[in-house]
Amino acid sequence: MKNLDRREWLLTNGLGSFASGTVSDARTRTYHGWLVAALDPPSQRTLLLSHIEASLEVTHKVIALGTNYWGNNIIEPEGFQLLDSFEIDPVPTWVWQEDNWRLARRIIMPHAAQSNAVLPDNTSRVLIQYCYTGEVKGILRLRFMIADRDFHHQQQADPNLHFSQIVEPQQIILQAQRPGWIGTPWQLRWTEGKYQYDPVWYWNYRLPEETNRGLGDREDLYSPGYLTIALETGSCITLEARVGHNSTLPALQNVEFTDAVQAEQNRLVQVFNFENNSSHQLQRQLLRASDQFIVHRASIAGPTVIAGYHWFNDWGRDTLIALPGLALTTQRFDLAKGLLQTFGRYCRNGLIPNTFPDTGAEPSYNSIDAALLWIETLGLYLEATQDWDFLVEEYPIVQQIYKAFIAGTKFNIQVDATDGLVSWDAPDVALTWMDAVVCGQPVTPRRGKPVEINALWYSALCWASTWAERLSQKEGSKSRLMNQARRYQQQAQQVKDSMQKFWNPTKSYLYDTIEPDDRLNSQIRPNAVLALSYQHCAFPTHQGHQVLEVARQKLLTPYGLRSLAPEDSQYTGQCTGDVQQRDRAYHQGTVWTWLIGAYIRAWQRYHLEPVPFDWQPLLEHLQAQACLGSISEIFDGDPPHTPRGAIAQAWSVAEVLRHVTLVV
Repeated sequence: MKNLDRREWLLTNGLGSFASGTVSDARTRTYHGWLVAALDPPSQRTLLLSHIEASLEVTHKVIALGTNYWGNNIIEPEGFQLLDSFEIDPVPTWVWQEDNWRLARRIIMPHAAQSNAVLPDNTSRVLIQYCYTGEVKGILRLRFMIADRDFHHQQQADPNLHFSQIVEPQQIILQAQRPGWIGTPWQLRWTEGKYQYDPVWYWNYRLPEETNRGLGDREDLYSPGYLTIALETGSCITLEARVGHNSTLPALQNVEFTDAVQAEQNRLVQVFNFENNSSHQLQRQLLRASDQFIVHRASIAGPTVIAGYHWFNDWGRDTLIALPGLALTTQRFDLAKGLLQTFGRYCRNGLIPNTFPDTGAEPSYNSIDAALLWIETLGLYLEATQDWDFLVEEYPIVQQIYKAFIAGTKFNIQVDATDGLVSWDAPDVALTWMDAVVCGQPVTPRRGKPVEINALWYSALCWASTWAERLSQKEGSKSRLMNQARRYQQQAQQVKDSMQKFWNPTKSYLYDTIEPDDRLNSQIRPNAVLALSYQHCAFPTHQGHQVLEVARQKLLTPYGLRSLAPEDSQYTGQCTGDVQQRDRAYHQGTVWTWLIGAYIRAWQRYHLEPVPFDWQPLLEHLQAQACLGSISEIFDGDPPHTPRGAIAQAWSVAEVLRHVTLVV
């Protein structure tokens, strides 16, 4: 008896659409499906094609190849028992077989940037191909399982919910509707087979990962009918599901699947400038994983970064933390520039948005660090590219951020004139990366003067001083810019001196925050490591050594840094349970992979010897755990550090990619 393999796979298309499922082919999440289409890229993600139930008839025996969880805790059918192999590269490929037959299925989601895709802009599609070899002829039946619902919510059978279908040669056109609402039109096409109209609801699928997360875990799916294909050895059938209805498309051909695979390989070679036959499989996997997060946002007509799959959108903080790894390490400098331009264009009151708007909506500016991260990332971009014309273009935004922090802006964000440090104080919000909120109350409020925010402020002042001096050599207003450079430099020195307020000699570590009433928070958190990792650092060598040693002993794990030391009374070693339980644990000991980048950069600043970190567990996770070919958002603080959260996280992949190339 085989174990049911619940590891996951993921395909994306550069628009926010995705396809995802498990190795065993069982759907375990609300987010699993073969066409989850971003109707307003990358937003309005909608499940259209859940999956296809396949059965094979050979020698008068019908073999069900699917695997489903049902609400009564039954797994049926058990097609995974006949699953001989699964491969993720170059596309997800399943092979079912017995002694006298073999059936392979492959899935690809063509990227929106593929030059040979005969598609209008912003159209999402998925291609599925079945190929049969066997000693006997067979009959393949493919039953389409569909929906039209928001990707966060399950579909329930409803007498008022109907799916219209128009049957045409080798295709059907589908559209959901209920009184007062009409869903998304989309097409299912195939190269051969006889379609049988046979509408029926399938009730009470169970989604065990949602059960574990304390969320709704039941789904009903609709089937409009099924396709029957006579098979001989060597037979292949290709299907396509695509958003919209385009009556001018030529008939679907099997070669389109092969062409789509080759087009994707060619696109990746062009983007990353590597050869397909390169011996470095690991680096290719990381690069391909990094590309899955880069998407086009229609509402701003520019690039953005999905923070994680399946459920995250594009967030400012996450994008700016991930940008160096996703775009600078990979030398995608035009992408980096486009992202910086986009965020800079939305700067308001000295703040950079933490979430981008959908069409007609307003951005959300609930972040104290995004604006400072934008300056830090701009500096890294300029150092990498020497694109000083871009500095001229963006320098007014640097000044806008500086003036807003000095004068004061939203959430009572303002520089304290007495010590030059940045402070904030607003109830019921969480403005740093530790932003979990439960019942309207931040779990880790961190109001006052957070250590990593002030380290970013110091680095921003250093950048601004250098840039003002450089620009003074080009522009006519030399005197004004030189005065700015001196002012930034003086303020940077004041901040550097004041940063010593964070030194905790008792614990040989940095206080996490100086609270509004001047109380000092002495919890051992990774924010001290972040404070050592930015381009300009205010702390001397002996303090850096001590902070890193404490972090090594208390926070470092094989998968990243814990968010709180285990001996702390608030430490939670497992991020499990319902939404509130998980949110309470999110930053109270949970391991975050992206923090390993800060640890490595800080170590390289203060030490000559190699970083005390073994990459092997993380790389094995990339290749063989959770989402195959990507890196999870978080891990439990307690061993064995089970992966949790989003199965593929942008800043996790980015920070590994940014540094693992130094050692592989």
